[in-house]
Amino acid sequence: MILATSLFLAAWLGFAGGQAPPQAGQETTVKKDNPKGMTAEASPASQADAEYKIGPQDVLRIDVWKEAEISRTLPVRPDGKISLPLLNDVQATGLTAMQLATVISEGLKKYITNPQVTVSVTEINSRRIYVTGEVLKPGTFSLLPNMTVLQALSSSGGFSQFARVKNIYVLRKEGGKDVKHPFNYKEVVSGKSPEQNILLEPGDVIVVP
Repeated sequence: MILATSLFLAAWLGFAGGQAPPQAGQETTVKKDNPKGMTAEASPASQADAEYKIGPQDVLRIDVWKEAEISRTLPVRPDGKISLPLLNDVQATGLTAMQLATVISEGLKKYITNPQVTVSVTEINSRRIYVTGEVLKPGTFSLLPNMTVLQALSSSGGFSQFARVKNIYVLRKEGGKDVKHPFNYKEVVSGKSPEQNILLEPGDVIVVP
């Protein structure tokens, strides 16, 4: 009886502190801070539009794991480059976030063992469209992925009382010439001419007469 009681107390003390022992067949998991094999990656936001090419004035977030002095948020210069410690100037324009992460990772290998680099585009400033004419908030707007004429007009605050909404058009450079794409607001919102609600391209100008 004394031996059985002693064994029970020893078992109880071994698992004191509120944690139950693993059950038979139950796996224990050890969390690792840095999985190996990942040297460069785009952020989840970048992966949503993985084909986006970085342009001048875009704002990037560069994260290098365990290297706070290198990690930073910075804009792409007009010449298309960014400046980072150890690497100096790095070409950014024309690359996707993943491609730039790979370039930075390769450059840092001279100074850091197995650098883990993440790049994300936090602000898209290189892709712009313009809304002018009889709207409440004319101006320049960032071109979002798959942005349509109707979406751009909603960003401009609505029409003035003098707007001729049947005669709106998108002015676009095609082959070096200005081409007008008509947009009849009433027909688009009523569903009669959905094909006029085209996807916008960088540099498009929406004119509301």
